[in-house]
Amino acid sequence: MPDITLWGFDGSTYVRTVKMLLAEKGVTDFKQVPLNVLAGEPKAPEHLERHPFGKVPVVDYDGLRLLETSAITRYLNDKLPGPSLIPASPEDRARMDMMIGITDSYGYGALLGVAGYYLFPDFIGGQDDAKLAAARDTAVQVLTFAMKTKGSSKFLAGELSLADLYLAPPVFYASLTPDADEVLDVEGVRAWWDAVQALPSYQSTVPSFG
Repeated sequence: MPDITLWGFDGSTYVRTVKMLLAEKGVTDFKQVPLNVLAGEPKAPEHLERHPFGKVPVVDYDGLRLLETSAITRYLNDKLPGPSLIPASPEDRARMDMMIGITDSYGYGALLGVAGYYLFPDFIGGQDDAKLAAARDTAVQVLTFAMKTKGSSKFLAGELSLADLYLAPPVFYASLTPDADEVLDVEGVRAWWDAVQALPSYQSTVPSFG
Protein backbone atom coordinates (compact mmCIF):
# COMPACT_ATOMS: atom_id res chain seq x y z
CA MET A 1 0.00 0.00 0.00
CA PRO A 2 1.44 3.41 -0.94
CA ASP A 3 2.18 6.03 1.70
CA ILE A 4 -0.42 8.76 1.05
CA THR A 5 -0.85 12.04 2.95
CA LEU A 6 -3.69 14.40 2.05
CA TRP A 7 -3.70 18.00 3.26
CA GLY A 8 -7.11 19.67 3.40
CA PHE A 9 -10.30 19.62 5.46
CA ASP A 10 -13.44 17.72 4.59
CA GLY A 11 -15.40 20.89 3.92
CA SER A 12 -13.37 21.56 0.74
CA THR A 13 -15.17 20.33 -2.37
CA TYR A 14 -11.87 19.54 -4.08
CA VAL A 15 -10.60 17.60 -1.08
CA ARG A 16 -13.83 15.62 -1.22
CA THR A 17 -13.24 14.88 -4.90
CA VAL A 18 -9.89 13.32 -4.00
CA LYS A 19 -11.39 11.39 -1.09
CA MET A 20 -14.18 10.05 -3.31
CA LEU A 21 -11.58 8.81 -5.78
CA LEU A 22 -9.63 7.10 -2.99
CA ALA A 23 -12.85 5.48 -1.78
CA GLU A 24 -13.72 4.30 -5.29
CA LYS A 25 -10.27 2.72 -5.43
CA GLY A 26 -10.79 1.05 -2.06
CA VAL A 27 -8.05 3.05 -0.33
CA THR A 28 -8.78 3.82 3.32
CA ASP A 29 -5.26 3.69 4.75
CA PHE A 30 -4.08 7.24 4.20
CA LYS A 31 -3.23 10.17 6.44
CA GLN A 32 -5.30 13.34 6.29
CA VAL A 33 -4.08 16.62 7.75
CA PRO A 34 -7.09 18.96 8.11
CA LEU A 35 -6.56 22.55 6.99
CA ASN A 36 -9.67 24.70 7.34
CA VAL A 37 -10.07 26.95 4.31
CA LEU A 38 -12.78 29.01 6.04
CA ALA A 39 -10.33 29.80 8.84
CA GLY A 40 -7.52 30.68 6.43
CA GLU A 41 -5.28 27.83 7.59
CA PRO A 42 -3.92 27.02 4.11
CA LYS A 43 -2.31 30.49 4.09
CA ALA A 44 -0.07 29.57 7.05
CA PRO A 45 3.66 29.66 6.23
CA GLU A 46 4.14 25.91 6.65
CA HIS A 47 1.43 25.17 4.09
CA LEU A 48 2.69 27.81 1.69
CA GLU A 49 5.85 25.71 1.57
CA ARG A 50 3.69 22.89 0.23
CA HIS A 51 1.49 24.99 -2.05
CA PRO A 52 2.79 28.47 -2.95
CA PHE A 53 -0.75 29.76 -3.53
CA GLY A 54 -2.16 28.43 -0.25
CA LYS A 55 -4.68 26.00 -1.70
CA VAL A 56 -5.90 22.50 -0.89
CA PRO A 57 -5.75 19.65 -1.59
CA VAL A 58 -2.09 18.74 -1.56
CA VAL A 59 -1.10 15.07 -1.72
CA ASP A 60 2.16 13.28 -1.02
CA TYR A 61 2.29 9.87 -2.68
CA ASP A 62 5.35 7.81 -1.74
CA GLY A 63 7.38 11.00 -1.54
CA LEU A 64 5.98 12.63 -4.70
CA ARG A 65 4.20 15.91 -3.93
CA LEU A 66 1.17 16.69 -6.05
CA LEU A 67 -0.71 19.98 -6.31
CA GLU A 68 -4.02 20.75 -8.01
CA THR A 69 -6.96 18.36 -8.07
CA SER A 70 -6.69 17.62 -11.79
CA ALA A 71 -3.13 16.33 -11.46
CA ILE A 72 -3.83 14.55 -8.18
CA THR A 73 -6.89 12.65 -9.37
CA ARG A 74 -5.41 11.60 -12.69
CA TYR A 75 -2.22 10.38 -11.01
CA LEU A 76 -4.08 8.47 -8.31
CA ASN A 77 -6.38 6.96 -10.91
CA ASP A 78 -3.37 5.69 -12.86
CA LYS A 79 -1.39 4.45 -9.88
CA LEU A 80 -4.04 2.77 -7.75
CA PRO A 81 -5.68 -0.56 -8.58
CA GLY A 82 -9.38 -0.86 -9.17
CA PRO A 83 -11.75 0.43 -11.84
CA SER A 84 -10.54 3.42 -13.83
CA LEU A 85 -12.42 6.66 -13.41
CA ILE A 86 -11.18 7.89 -16.78
CA PRO A 87 -13.26 6.61 -19.71
CA ALA A 88 -11.68 4.34 -22.30
CA SER A 89 -13.17 5.96 -25.40
CA PRO A 90 -11.95 9.32 -26.73
CA GLU A 91 -15.54 10.56 -26.94
CA ASP A 92 -16.32 9.80 -23.30
CA ARG A 93 -12.97 11.19 -22.17
CA ALA A 94 -13.86 14.39 -24.01
CA ARG A 95 -17.21 14.50 -22.22
CA MET A 96 -15.42 14.02 -18.91
CA ASP A 97 -12.85 16.71 -19.66
CA MET A 98 -15.53 19.16 -20.79
CA MET A 99 -17.46 18.72 -17.56
CA ILE A 100 -14.36 19.01 -15.39
CA GLY A 101 -13.51 22.25 -17.20
CA ILE A 102 -17.06 23.58 -16.92
CA THR A 103 -17.16 22.72 -13.22
CA ASP A 104 -13.80 24.36 -12.55
CA SER A 105 -14.51 27.50 -14.57
CA TYR A 106 -18.19 28.11 -13.88
CA GLY A 107 -19.87 25.46 -11.73
CA TYR A 108 -17.72 25.71 -8.63
CA GLY A 109 -18.09 29.47 -8.28
CA ALA A 110 -21.81 29.46 -9.05
CA LEU A 111 -22.81 26.54 -6.82
CA LEU A 112 -20.63 27.76 -3.97
CA GLY A 113 -22.02 31.24 -4.53
CA VAL A 114 -25.51 29.89 -3.89
CA ALA A 115 -24.37 27.82 -0.94
CA GLY A 116 -22.19 30.55 0.50
CA TYR A 117 -25.03 33.04 0.65
CA TYR A 118 -26.81 30.80 3.15
CA LEU A 119 -24.13 28.61 4.73
CA PHE A 120 -20.90 30.65 4.91
CA PRO A 121 -21.64 34.26 3.87
CA ASP A 122 -18.52 35.70 5.52
CA PHE A 123 -16.33 33.54 3.29
CA ILE A 124 -17.87 34.97 0.11
CA GLY A 125 -17.89 38.58 1.27
CA GLY A 126 -21.42 38.79 2.68
CA GLN A 127 -24.96 38.27 1.45
CA ASP A 128 -25.49 40.07 -1.84
CA ASP A 129 -28.88 39.37 -3.42
CA ALA A 130 -27.76 40.34 -6.92
CA LYS A 131 -24.75 38.04 -6.74
CA LEU A 132 -26.97 35.25 -5.43
CA ALA A 133 -29.34 35.62 -8.37
CA ALA A 134 -26.44 35.58 -10.83
CA ALA A 135 -24.89 32.54 -9.15
CA ARG A 136 -28.22 30.71 -9.22
CA ASP A 137 -28.67 31.42 -12.93
CA THR A 138 -25.15 30.24 -13.75
CA ALA A 139 -25.60 27.12 -11.62
CA VAL A 140 -28.73 26.22 -13.60
CA GLN A 141 -26.86 26.89 -16.84
CA VAL A 142 -24.01 24.60 -15.75
CA LEU A 143 -26.38 21.78 -14.77
CA THR A 144 -28.30 22.19 -18.03
CA PHE A 145 -25.04 21.77 -19.96
CA ALA A 146 -24.10 18.82 -17.75
CA MET A 147 -27.33 17.02 -18.57
CA LYS A 148 -26.89 17.74 -22.28
CA THR A 149 -23.39 16.30 -22.05
CA LYS A 150 -24.63 13.27 -20.11
CA GLY A 151 -27.38 12.48 -22.57
CA SER A 152 -28.89 9.07 -21.90
CA SER A 153 -25.95 7.92 -19.79
CA LYS A 154 -26.36 7.28 -16.07
CA PHE A 155 -23.32 9.41 -15.28
CA LEU A 156 -21.83 12.46 -16.96
CA ALA A 157 -19.45 10.63 -19.28
CA GLY A 158 -20.98 7.19 -19.57
CA GLU A 159 -19.75 5.23 -16.58
CA LEU A 160 -18.78 6.92 -13.32
CA SER A 161 -15.80 9.19 -13.98
CA LEU A 162 -13.78 12.04 -12.53
CA ALA A 163 -16.41 14.42 -13.94
CA ASP A 164 -19.02 13.18 -11.46
CA LEU A 165 -16.52 13.38 -8.61
CA TYR A 166 -15.85 17.04 -9.49
CA LEU A 167 -19.44 18.16 -9.83
CA ALA A 168 -21.03 16.27 -6.93
CA PRO A 169 -19.35 18.10 -4.00
CA PRO A 170 -20.43 21.64 -4.96
CA VAL A 171 -23.91 20.37 -5.87
CA PHE A 172 -24.08 18.89 -2.37
CA TYR A 173 -23.66 22.34 -0.82
CA ALA A 174 -26.25 23.92 -3.11
CA SER A 175 -28.64 21.08 -2.23
CA LEU A 176 -28.59 22.21 1.43
CA THR A 177 -29.99 25.66 0.64
CA PRO A 178 -33.50 27.09 0.21
CA ASP A 179 -32.67 27.46 -3.48
CA ALA A 180 -32.07 23.73 -3.95
CA ASP A 181 -35.35 23.03 -5.72
CA GLU A 182 -34.76 25.81 -8.23
CA VAL A 183 -31.10 24.95 -8.86
CA LEU A 184 -31.77 21.22 -9.25
CA ASP A 185 -34.93 21.68 -11.32
CA VAL A 186 -33.18 20.79 -14.57
CA GLU A 187 -34.34 17.80 -16.58
CA GLY A 188 -32.17 14.79 -15.79
CA VAL A 189 -30.46 16.25 -12.73
CA ARG A 190 -32.55 14.43 -10.13
CA ALA A 191 -31.79 11.00 -11.62
CA TRP A 192 -28.06 11.79 -11.83
CA TRP A 193 -28.07 13.22 -8.31
CA ASP A 194 -29.86 10.15 -6.93
CA ALA A 195 -27.27 7.90 -8.60
CA VAL A 196 -24.39 9.92 -7.17
CA GLN A 197 -25.86 10.00 -3.67
CA ALA A 198 -26.20 6.21 -3.75
CA LEU A 199 -22.44 5.78 -4.21
CA PRO A 200 -20.64 4.51 -1.09
CA SER A 201 -17.81 6.93 -1.96
CA TYR A 202 -20.26 9.82 -1.76
CA GLN A 203 -21.88 8.63 1.45
CA SER A 204 -18.58 8.05 3.23
CA THR A 205 -17.25 11.55 2.44
CA VAL A 206 -20.15 13.79 3.45
CA PRO A 207 -18.66 16.68 5.47
CA SER A 208 -19.53 16.34 9.14
CA PHE A 209 -20.65 19.97 9.40
CA GLY A 210 -22.75 19.81 6.23
